[in-house]
Amino acid sequence: MFDNYYRKDIAWGGQLLTLETGKIARQADGAVMARLGDTIVLCTAVGARAAKPGQDFFPLTVNYQEKAFAAGKIPGGFFKREGRPSEQETLVSRLIDRPIRPLFPEGFRNEVQVIATVLSHDLENDPDIVAMVGCSAALTLSGIPFFGPVGAARVGYIDGQYVLNPTAAQRQQSQLDLVVAGTAEGVLMVESEAQELSEEVMLGAVAFGHKAFQPVIQGIIELAEVAAKEPWPLPEPSEAELALKARIAELGRERMAEAYRETQKLARHEKVGAVKKAVLEALEAEGADVAHAKGLLKDLEAEVVRNAILDTGMRIDGRDTRTVRPITAEVGVLPRAHGSALFTRGETQAFCVATLGTGQDEQIIDALTGEYREHFMLHYNFPPYSVNETGRMGSPGRREIGHGKLAWRAIHPLLPEKEKFPYTLRVVSEITESNGSSSMATVCGASLALMDAGVPLKRPCAGIAMGLIKEDRGFAVLSDILGDEDHLGDMDFKVAGTERGVTSLQMDIKITSITFDIMRQALEQARDGRMHILGEMAKGLSGHRVEVAATAPRITVITVPKDKIRDVIGSGGKVIREITEQTGTKIDIEDDGTIKIAATSIEQAQRAIDWIRGIVAEPELGVIYSGKVVKTADFGAFVNFLGSRDGLVHISELSNERVARTTDVVNVGDTVKVKVIGFDERGKVKLSMRVVDQATGADITEQVGARRPRQEGERRERRERTEAAE
Repeated sequence: MFDNYYRKDIAWGGQLLTLETGKIARQADGAVMARLGDTIVLCTAVGARAAKPGQDFFPLTVNYQEKAFAAGKIPGGFFKREGRPSEQETLVSRLIDRPIRPLFPEGFRNEVQVIATVLSHDLENDPDIVAMVGCSAALTLSGIPFFGPVGAARVGYIDGQYVLNPTAAQRQQSQLDLVVAGTAEGVLMVESEAQELSEEVMLGAVAFGHKAFQPVIQGIIELAEVAAKEPWPLPEPSEAELALKARIAELGRERMAEAYRETQKLARHEKVGAVKKAVLEALEAEGADVAHAKGLLKDLEAEVVRNAILDTGMRIDGRDTRTVRPITAEVGVLPRAHGSALFTRGETQAFCVATLGTGQDEQIIDALTGEYREHFMLHYNFPPYSVNETGRMGSPGRREIGHGKLAWRAIHPLLPEKEKFPYTLRVVSEITESNGSSSMATVCGASLALMDAGVPLKRPCAGIAMGLIKEDRGFAVLSDILGDEDHLGDMDFKVAGTERGVTSLQMDIKITSITFDIMRQALEQARDGRMHILGEMAKGLSGHRVEVAATAPRITVITVPKDKIRDVIGSGGKVIREITEQTGTKIDIEDDGTIKIAATSIEQAQRAIDWIRGIVAEPELGVIYSGKVVKTADFGAFVNFLGSRDGLVHISELSNERVARTTDVVNVGDTVKVKVIGFDERGKVKLSMRVVDQATGADITEQVGARRPRQEGERRERRERTEAAE
């Protein structure tokens, strides 16, 4: 039945990695079932047999999807089926895309779609690494032009030792969560979050991961030797294309170089656009293929910029390779926001706003590994006006989600412990101007906004993006790259951290690989640039404010016995709703008895605290309390005191005078003063009103006791006189 079924077992990091092909999804160009432990991902690759006419870019799409049945779950929501991609699915799709995209040949324009579907999740081995390996194998087997295979690994750092593919439990103890991918020759992609680790430790982790996935690459090669399909022919430039390229260089090289001497972005783009238009008009007049010429013009543009940097050491905006653009850092920009900052670096600007909330504001995330709550959110927005364009405004795309998560990883290790600072935190970064590395501007702006809000970050955090121009004759590492340098260069290497070390590192390569010497130089330059940026940020705000903003809620934490939680909540939540409505507070109650009270004023918080403490307090014998009559009966009145506590005032304890009916003395809703005079065999509280002065709340037990014998004597004398008269 499955004549072309093949399986490759790879011993990897103490586990068995299995790659199978030829049994499932046989009509795809390439299909691999990748398994590590009980985590299984089906990876497929399909390519169009021809490019669309006039297409001047490579249309690669990567879709990673998690099926709820993989973890034995049924999807939530009304429809009970998987819907739009979650944030995690989007991030992993990007993670797979980034290392494979540079390995397709230049000039290849056929549409390619790669799909990774999680079929099983053992809750120990993360499917993202399995998916990356499986997609690499599927492409390698497909016959589609691909200069792979790619290997990938996750690296942890526990007790000074690197750990390959740490389990979910180990990741909780690790100071590092780093994903690295690359070929046998070098690294293509890095994504990480770290606890202020040194550049040496980070570089060592990348090297450790690169060495660790070499058996995976070898295993894919061995599988391809028996299971790969016939390779497609590589695209080769025709003589007509080579002639067109030479003609474009003749018409535009000098003018393009002149246009790129303009240092201001919009003016430069206008001049470059004018050069392109003039060249295309000239080619059209000569009868050339204008649609194809547009792509070749991009090649000329890259050549001009790259050669200028290598030849002169000077960049598009006139800087050398190490200089960071001018920086301005402002805080407290918005009057009502809890924290705000405007961070401007050259022609890139991030407007960051921090908001402090309560536990009720936490994000509930329904993941394959189970539902959990996130108390720190960072949302990045990139409106089209930031680059002088018009465009669609809608839900965040892959770019917004990816850049926001990168900044989140940079800030997250620096947040205070939730127990010490029990706020939910949200930062929104609006990119109001962009010319290179708006994600790193977001890191700087978010750090400032949080400190402006009074969030006690361990230390300020800054980020910088590094670039690379690499040719056979040499290379140049660029600090604080511009948008054009990112677009036309070979590397986007983002490093964020504090004065003590790195908190996040992300690297993407557009060439087949880079050496560790280049990475080392990039990290060194990034450290110098980061220290400079931190110094500029300190001019705006050097540390967190002593108190949270006046407009932010104040959170007070108190603890009550666990067996009292039910009393505080009340039947159906009645009591807690009444407390919040009457005091204007927000209250979060945890299972361990921790109660967090959020209020905008001290008075509101104190009212809620007193109310709750009254509920959980135990009545003390002989103590006088204020209460409210909640029910009357023939034998007495029930009084609510100490919040939810009820006690009985027997009819004989309502007054020092004889009482015929309870309602002659009290009615429902009356506020009275009562004294605890005892407890019955069931623990019910016995109260008295007659021994308390209702006007002053004073204890008059002794006065009542002194009057009682006299009153009894008077009653006895009246009885005797009555009997004598009869």
